[in-house]
Amino acid sequence: MASIIASSPPPLLAHSRNTNTTLFRALPKLPVSSVSERQNRVAVVVKATGESSESSTSIVKSVQNVWDNSEDRPALVALGFAAVVGLWTSTNLITAIDKLPLIPSVLEFVGILFSLWFIYRYLLFKPDREEFFQIVNKSISNILGQ
Repeated sequence: MASIIASSPPPLLAHSRNTNTTLFRALPKLPVSSVSERQNRVAVVVKATGESSESSTSIVKSVQNVWDNSEDRPALVALGFAAVVGLWTSTNLITAIDKLPLIPSVLEFVGILFSLWFIYRYLLFKPDREEFFQIVNKSISNILGQ
């Protein structure tokens, strides 16, 4: 409690000891621009281009197609609910495991080893990178049903 009081800034209002009037503490001056300065500023508009907007719209369209072509919509809603519950459960499980004394260090070491193996296996050499991109594209097409 003492450290909080000692490190807190002084109040904006300070009572004078000699009189009962309240004195304001001097506030630092902030830079303020006039209206004419604000009107002279140039507005910068950034437009994102590239495949990211096209890929996001294609994902949205594919989800809409699955929803529109589905005959069993309650099952899709239940599947989405199960996914949320599974995510919540896995988060709590990971939190519980993380509180154990030795396991987080061992899992971190295993993660580092797996990352090094993955880099060596798929990312270090060009033919392996091409194979990895083929695997990723094939998986994406299988997931989207194309």
